[in-house]
Amino acid sequence: MSRRGWALFAAMCLIWGIPYLLIKIAVSDLSPVTLVFLRTAIGALILLPLAAARGSLSPLLRYWKPILAYTVVEVALPWLLLAHAELRLSSSLTGLLVAAVPFVGVVLGLLTGADERFGARRLVGLAVGFLGVAALVGLNVSTSDLVAAGEVGLVAICYALGPLIVSRRLSGVPGLGVVAVSLALPAIVYAPLGLAQLPAAFPPTRVLVAVAILGVVCTALAFMLFFALIAEVGPIRATVITYVNPAVALALGITLLGEPFTVGAVVGFALILVGLFLATRRGPRAKVPIVEPADVHPVEAR
Repeated sequence: MSRRGWALFAAMCLIWGIPYLLIKIAVSDLSPVTLVFLRTAIGALILLPLAAARGSLSPLLRYWKPILAYTVVEVALPWLLLAHAELRLSSSLTGLLVAAVPFVGVVLGLLTGADERFGARRLVGLAVGFLGVAALVGLNVSTSDLVAAGEVGLVAICYALGPLIVSRRLSGVPGLGVVAVSLALPAIVYAPLGLAQLPAAFPPTRVLVAVAILGVVCTALAFMLFFALIAEVGPIRATVITYVNPAVALALGITLLGEPFTVGAVVGFALILVGLFLATRRGPRAKVPIVEPADVHPVEAR
């Protein structure tokens, strides 16, 4: 990759690895629905004018049904579930559990006939990966926190459904327009509850900073950088950030929030990485389709 490609790659690995830390900080004073409202509103206010200026909104009208479905599974539901789960779970554990997304994607592809190349190696990869997730849950999650872990599991399913909707129903639709609308719709829906649940006292500075970074950097800027990364290195290499984001979440949670560095985290994450390599790696004879950058939509906006 070029120097610019490496710079964009490094930026995305960091930017989409820190939302879990920021969510954990924000929900200490804000309700989950208020946090999601503020994050989506900030992102929409930045991206909607850009999308309108580039003419990326008008082509979306005929695709309103798949865009609505994409909005629900990629933003509205998972972001609320993540915020609620982090009331109980550590940010580092949440980030590691979300690493199960590629496994869920492989399973959904198999069940829906989207991927016919499913040999023994990929089956072993799935088994190893889910063993890693089981290690994370079994060694780090108490019985009282199983509901929160289940919420993160639903997030993984949602994040895996998003690409299926994009590839089958939104191929060729302007990605920036889809992202802008998928932020604006939840902001409108969550506005009544989000505003009603604003804290009585003014939140601490650290909470305000966390919300601002989530909305501006981890949402609006992240999407624009991801489009640039796809254009620079291609969609296949761009998706490698999925492997790095959980490690960033783990490191930040331990160093900045003092979250425990457990044996379960080490064993679970190691198994997940091995499983990801086996389950998502194509064989040498598999043909990789050429995808134009405009046809690829970022789905790891965490």
